[in-house]
Amino acid sequence: MSNTSNNVVGVDNTFRRKFDREEYLERARERERQEEEGRSKPKAKGPPVQRKPLKHRDYEVDLESRLGKTQVVTPVAPLSQQAGYYCSVCECVVKDSANYLDHINGKKHQRALGMSMRVERASLKQVQERFEVLKKRKDVGSFTEQDLDERILKQQQEEEEKKRLRREKKKEKKEKAVEEPEIDPDVAAMMGFGGFRSSKK
Repeated sequence: MSNTSNNVVGVDNTFRRKFDREEYLERARERERQEEEGRSKPKAKGPPVQRKPLKHRDYEVDLESRLGKTQVVTPVAPLSQQAGYYCSVCECVVKDSANYLDHINGKKHQRALGMSMRVERASLKQVQERFEVLKKRKDVGSFTEQDLDERILKQQQEEEEKKRLRREKKKEKKEKAVEEPEIDPDVAAMMGFGGFRSSKK
């Protein structure tokens, strides 16, 4: 019994790996040499990508054109026809307007357009020129009190016209409601009433 517990006959335990310390030390030294050479030698990649600074959007973001409309969504439709807002630059669909705005103002989209997220620093001269352009665009002399009076008068006339049309529509509805269809007196007598009119007058 003690023979079987201590010495098991016929078991081969030579499958265990034997480590050669010298071999592994040599491999580690070789790896360190290669890393050292890699650090000292500059990496052979192209010149760094120079991106343009951020600039103003030259188009209006359309968020309201499909407001309140329904759309049939099929699983095989192309991305541009799926539900949500489609970004043709990044080729992705965003589900709502808030996320769409976040996307087009975000880093991924701006990089796809070739811009960095940095803003170009404006000089004093550029700011003064911008003020001049805005002053010319405003063109103070083109707007007078007479123009304002004319616009107010025109708007009042339009409102009065709308009110008049509404009154006419209400009148027509009342006239149609007053005109009751003719009921055959025999049918009315058979059903037990003389008409659909109320007893109040």
